[in-house]
Amino acid sequence: MGLHLDHIHARAGTFDITANLSVAVGQRVAIIGASGSGKSTLLDVVAGFLCPLIGAVRWNGQDITHSAPALRPVSILFQDTNLFPHLTIQQNLALALRPANGRLKPGDRELIETVLSRVGLAGFAPRHLSEMSGGQQSRAALARVLIQARPVLLLDEPFAALGPALKDEMLDLVAEVADAETLTVLLVSHDPKDARRFAPQSLVVEEGHVSPPQDTHALLDNPPPTLRAYLGAG
Repeated sequence: MGLHLDHIHARAGTFDITANLSVAVGQRVAIIGASGSGKSTLLDVVAGFLCPLIGAVRWNGQDITHSAPALRPVSILFQDTNLFPHLTIQQNLALALRPANGRLKPGDRELIETVLSRVGLAGFAPRHLSEMSGGQQSRAALARVLIQARPVLLLDEPFAALGPALKDEMLDLVAEVADAETLTVLLVSHDPKDARRFAPQSLVVEEGHVSPPQDTHALLDNPPPTLRAYLGAG
């Protein structure tokens, strides 16, 4: 079971992408490839922002190909935190939890505090982004997607703007939470060090063709020619 892209062929403008692969439940997978190869387009297909021309997207055997993004078991974290700076962190998480109006129901405040504690932000509910560091804002953005409690998490280079130490800290935090919650995670990154640190498996995207996942260290230790050229390896 898990995530299955069944003979997918999708098109964004004049760009085509093909994929036929599966990702097991609870697996952490890095998506590696040159700029413009189709990494973010692949996430768009999984998230529901791009409907394939042929093929199917399945989660645990259920066809979600034509499901709206909001109805999919998928959340996505971009480099842009998607947090409203004029709202408190609690209000931001309330909108993620109750998109229609952000009105909290009994027990929601406790849930928000639990999620904030999970990402190391206990007591931050009343704060605004201007009162938080870049690393704290990244943690708040992670809390925003976690509170939606969806089993598939897509990461489109959300920590690229952070310094190396903070980025490693966030990757380790996501890995810890993903393992605890049995989340299936796809991480787009331009940095092979991120893949080695975070993802036991990686898949390569090359000119719109997506390969099935394979062992990250074996792949990066002996990359295929195109990936080797991109990585600058030998």
